[in-house]
Amino acid sequence: MNHNTPLSPRPLRHLADGPRRVLTAAQLRAHGVSAAEADERCRPGGSWQQFLPGVYLLHPGPPTSEERLHAVLMYAARESVPHTAPGVPVQPTAGEPHRPVYAEALITGLAALTLHGFRAAPPLPSLERIDVLVPRLRRVRSAGPARIVRTAALPAPETVTGLPVAPVPRALADAVAELTDGDAVRRLLTEAVRGGYCEPASVVRELTEARLLSRAHVVDAVNSLLAEGRALAETRLYRMVREYGLPEPVWNVDLRLPGGPHLGGVDAYWPERAVAVELDTRAPRPGDRPEDEAGWSEYTRKREHLERLGITVVHITPRRLRDTMDQQATVIRTALMAAADRDPAAYVVVLPR
Repeated sequence: MNHNTPLSPRPLRHLADGPRRVLTAAQLRAHGVSAAEADERCRPGGSWQQFLPGVYLLHPGPPTSEERLHAVLMYAARESVPHTAPGVPVQPTAGEPHRPVYAEALITGLAALTLHGFRAAPPLPSLERIDVLVPRLRRVRSAGPARIVRTAALPAPETVTGLPVAPVPRALADAVAELTDGDAVRRLLTEAVRGGYCEPASVVRELTEARLLSRAHVVDAVNSLLAEGRALAETRLYRMVREYGLPEPVWNVDLRLPGGPHLGGVDAYWPERAVAVELDTRAPRPGDRPEDEAGWSEYTRKREHLERLGITVVHITPRRLRDTMDQQATVIRTALMAAADRDPAAYVVVLPR
């Protein structure tokens, strides 16, 4: 027996009958399949097909949605295959190929939103192209169903059905970049907020970085998004007061000094305790310039002015109200209880807003 004879690969049937029938050229080589043999099997009428450059579908029929997603990731990701001794093909194990590792590639755009569960996003089979997010300097181009989207900094992936997927705000920005239908954009942004996927500020931040706020239909959708986000936060604030047994405040009022200047509006106010709650829903609006901080400075001045008058101002972000409502209720209750130990606040006039 010649001990230099390489081990024979297992019959190729074990690949085509595996749990996922998509492999790269490098993975096939690791299994002992030469490029010539792969090309032979991809001839017209053959049992395989080349789905993307360097990516093979190990059956002749149309790919499933799962196969398409894995194929575009395999095409776009930085290649990684097991190391073996020269001439020795990879022998599949129980853990392979169930755990693919896709380095520097994330599903994004509409496909990512569909995977996240968005009802306003189209079903995967209807998508002609699947967006894949890669680092800016990667040398890979769009091909077939894979559309390459580049970014200076790849966000941390979220795993959905075993696939690396871009976070919702980034996926939204990449989807909106390709949409010209204002109603479609508005539906996606609205669902992001109503469905609790993310806060408006994070979406606006991604749209700003993508330079999409120069488009009229995106601006209209963002204005609706901000209004939607505030309305939802206000509803949660009402529910928190009632569910956690807090005293009923006066809602959405303006404060001013008697015969003096306007002090600003607050979302809830307990006049007898001089405690105010303000929802911190600040987000850059379309047309805002990064260097223009007048609105932000006014927000801080109002708070400082009220506190100098002896009014305790509790600021709550929509995310905290959503994720830690009990803690926010405790903060407000503590402020109300501490009112008895403070010096009396200045008298202010409370008006409907």
